[in-house]
Amino acid sequence: MSGHVHFRNQERNRILTSAQELHELEQELGTEILPGTEIMTDVGSHHFVKGGAGVLVPQPSDDPHDPLNWSPFWKGCAIAASTSVSFTQGFGPLALAPMFPYYIKDFDSNLTDVIKFTGVAILVLGFSNFIWVPLSTSFGRRPVYIASQIVCLVSSIWRAKAVSYSSFMGACVLNGIGAGPAETIQPAVIADIFFLNDRGFWNTVYWVFYMGSLMVGPIISGSMALHVGWRNFWWFNTGLIAASLIMVVFMFPETKWHRLHPNEIIRQLAAQEKGKPSPTDSAERVNTATAEDPEKLGGVISHVPTKGTMPDLSLQATAERDPHLGKGTPSKQQWKLFQSNAHPFKSMALDLWIPWKLFAFPIVELAAFIVSWSCSSFLTLNLTQSQNFAAPPYEYSSQTIGFFNFAILVGALIGLATAGPLSDYVSARATKRNRGIREPEMRLVAMIPYVLIMMLGNFVVAFGYEQKWSWKPIVIIGFTCAGIQVAALPAILTTYAVDSYKPVAGSLMVAITVNKNVWGYGFAEFITPWIIKSGFVPPIMTNMSLITFFCLMAIPFYFFGKTFRRWSRNSSVHKL
Repeated sequence: MSGHVHFRNQERNRILTSAQELHELEQELGTEILPGTEIMTDVGSHHFVKGGAGVLVPQPSDDPHDPLNWSPFWKGCAIAASTSVSFTQGFGPLALAPMFPYYIKDFDSNLTDVIKFTGVAILVLGFSNFIWVPLSTSFGRRPVYIASQIVCLVSSIWRAKAVSYSSFMGACVLNGIGAGPAETIQPAVIADIFFLNDRGFWNTVYWVFYMGSLMVGPIISGSMALHVGWRNFWWFNTGLIAASLIMVVFMFPETKWHRLHPNEIIRQLAAQEKGKPSPTDSAERVNTATAEDPEKLGGVISHVPTKGTMPDLSLQATAERDPHLGKGTPSKQQWKLFQSNAHPFKSMALDLWIPWKLFAFPIVELAAFIVSWSCSSFLTLNLTQSQNFAAPPYEYSSQTIGFFNFAILVGALIGLATAGPLSDYVSARATKRNRGIREPEMRLVAMIPYVLIMMLGNFVVAFGYEQKWSWKPIVIIGFTCAGIQVAALPAILTTYAVDSYKPVAGSLMVAITVNKNVWGYGFAEFITPWIIKSGFVPPIMTNMSLITFFCLMAIPFYFFGKTFRRWSRNSSVHKL
């Protein structure tokens, strides 16, 4: 335990001198260091921990039950179960598109009304995270996954047995409530169990499976509806959710773990110096406080002066301090249905308020609007593919229409494979020209090719639909372009926003999701009547123009984004 206390004393010294060192760095660099600004090179007498495999960020505790200390087996079990939840919860809500003609017939309805099945589910899904995220913060990820999967399971059975329009709509609403965690919880799980240098890979895995589920759902539903009926698709979906629920129960122990905030360390050490007892051990047990940011102890250790105020963070030294690294296992406490919390209502109230507060920050607004309208370009194809391809002159089956979604899936994989490396390359080049100082705005330049791809795809789809071109250019070019941009643009913008406001990354994703899903609901409401009245070109081109407009707003942010970050530098969101 002495090594642990030694580490905290060094951490306190680092905190107490950080303001002075920050001022010295700003003087040597001749620039202002704001939240989001990163120094990527040594500056004068200030040296930095290099980002090789030997650096562990954040630093794990010396507890064998700390999720960062878990063995590869238990980490693998947890991430597999978490990914199964993300996939199965995203699989159903957008799978309806190829089945619209069957719903129109069986429920004696019309296209405008059955499209509301998708729109309402999207709307409810976005706001459901105001339930799931506070519960996750207060009581853990495990109870949220179990409860949400039970809700999704019930909704899927309800969909399979629904015999009327209103009954099926009720099932859609329930599905929207249950499917919210797919968009918000797994990134938190990844931060709980993986070190910083591993998270890029696992976040990519998450997005591949989640985005893939949105596109694979219509592929399977269209074929099943044609051959075995649409109800059997929902029974198949029920089986997938049940399998995922079993995985969560038996493979997913609680991953939420409280890491001490630097201010807590100073208070504890001050108490120790006065001879008062300090709850060192209990403060590090799972879920004994409401602090949420997993980087609080380790998120700033990359800024290291040469004055000896930081401990040795090499892999060997860390292993000596923490013999459980890579060998830990979950405790019995972490297998319980939920974790106790001393102040659950305070924690939940904070999680309810912060997403709304973030809407006052220009960078969050930019990210929310670009993500929302980029996703609406994909939603356009989901809502209109049956309207166009099931009608003359095509008259394709639901199976064929479903298979067209393969093009969107391929495009999404291309976008996911290229957006990260391209934005990292652009940022690295700009950082080098900027004397080793990296600003979040540097990655915005990487948007340019994807904005052009977005415009091309929308032009091809709009005029191809209207003039009844062959399916080949519409699907191969239009659908693929939609997939590329819907994977790339949101990834770049959410990374920009998270880089600017790291401590509230979870609340930031809730804010973006609500904005996206509210627009998705509104778009689903008006696009079909507008197409019936004016054709495909006006609504699709109007939507494309809005996407382009919001993307162009990134230009002033590239030049003045640091000013916007300066406005909020003293905000409490940086201290959460």
